[in-house]
Amino acid sequence: MAMQISKKKFVTDAELNEFLTQELAEDGYSGVEVRVTPAKTEIITLVTRTQNVLGEKGWGTRELTAVVQKRFGFPEGSVELYAEKVAARGLCAIAQAECLHWLAVQRACYGVLWFMMESGAKGCEVVRAKSMKFVDGLMIHSRDPVNYYIDTAVRHVLNPPSSVSHVAGITGMCHHA
Repeated sequence: MAMQISKKKFVTDAELNEFLTQELAEDGYSGVEVRVTPAKTEIITLVTRTQNVLGEKGWGTRELTAVVQKRFGFPEGSVELYAEKVAARGLCAIAQAECLHWLAVQRACYGVLWFMMESGAKGCEVVRAKSMKFVDGLMIHSRDPVNYYIDTAVRHVLNPPSSVSHVAGITGMCHHA
């Protein structure tokens, strides 16, 4: 007799986060919050460009809602998808890593560093493929406080066509209070 194994909530949430990361990468996706009620499931996406997610007359969210319902097995009409703007974009490492697309590497990295520090970060670091490291302020690198105070994001971004390297892996770290 085979036993049915159900997926745990955190596994489903991680799969949903991965799916939305791929779908909304160009819209500045930086996270998801899932609220489950007996009647509906609310999925709140945190993005930097909410108008791109909403689409023309709300078609973007309707299409995305339909895909999420089908892919994750939600009953028809039980999912509500919302797009919320990232409140502190300067302190969100994911949003800053997405800002590096199609810019010259040094200019973009120094711009991100400046913006994060102006937004109130205690320190930040942008690493490009272990060959270039841009650091400003205080950064914690070891022990348990790293888990609480450091926000890290890794993104692979395209450089301008005139640039020599094709893809640069950017690691952004932000130390916030």
